[in-house]
Amino acid sequence: MLSINELKPGSLIIVDNAPYQILEVAHQHIGRGGSSIQTKIRNVKTGQVLSRNFKPADKFEEADIEKRPTKFIYFHPVRSRASNGVSRGAYMFQDPKDPKNRFELSKDILGDSAKWLKPNIELIVLFLEEEPINVILPIKIDFKVTEAPPGIQGDRSSAGTKSVTLENGTIVQVPLFINSGDVIRMNTETGEYAERIEKAK
Repeated sequence: MLSINELKPGSLIIVDNAPYQILEVAHQHIGRGGSSIQTKIRNVKTGQVLSRNFKPADKFEEADIEKRPTKFIYFHPVRSRASNGVSRGAYMFQDPKDPKNRFELSKDILGDSAKWLKPNIELIVLFLEEEPINVILPIKIDFKVTEAPPGIQGDRSSAGTKSVTLENGTIVQVPLFINSGDVIRMNTETGEYAERIEKAK
């Protein structure tokens, strides 16, 4: 069991019989030397984010979650009659050590993480009772820019940004000097451009 003072970002705990990951922690002091903790937590099964306050005496069971290195291989479009023919799609993963060991996760489970996936990227998948329930992305991932409108030539100091399309179809904001064919590094935690890795040839 974890005490209130042992909670930190990244901790995996059970709250209301469900597994949650701690995203943010803020300790607050109250009267007569007491304290409380305000947290932002994410349900690792559903992706739902909640704000919760806990008392000094609260104890927390650690979630029995296993982290396994995994490789994303491709997105498989599927159509569901239940969703009126709308393509939901499945994201296919495999064990790097055993390519025959494959499994899929839905967009509903992946949430915003799905927009940072590209073939052959390696990441961590969380398993609960042998069931894959979510992923942990690398903090920074490199992408090739496939579509970019003209920017301001030579103006690297410009504070302006523009929308470009990455190799996996995700649209992001980047500095004006980024061109189609450039390889850029994106921060998956903030969704922001980090740096240009390679200029288009």
